[in-house]
Amino acid sequence: MEDRKSMAERGAENDVKGKGNDLKGRLKDAAGGLTGDSKLQAEGKLDRAKGKAQDALGDVQRRVGRETDEPKR
Repeated sequence: MEDRKSMAERGAENDVKGKGNDLKGRLKDAAGGLTGDSKLQAEGKLDRAKGKAQDALGDVQRRVGRETDEPKR
């Protein structure tokens, strides 16, 4: 089955997922710092980086979607 989402919809979806990964990473990073668990803290930093990248991808997809998905006048 083909994915029929517009570029702007995929961008919004990546934006939300990215913010979720960033939040998850912040929580892991903080918990690792409080408990002295360097592995958990490192996982948090990785999740934050992944979230920021995904959020940036979503921004680009939404911008491209606005240009390509809208009907021309």
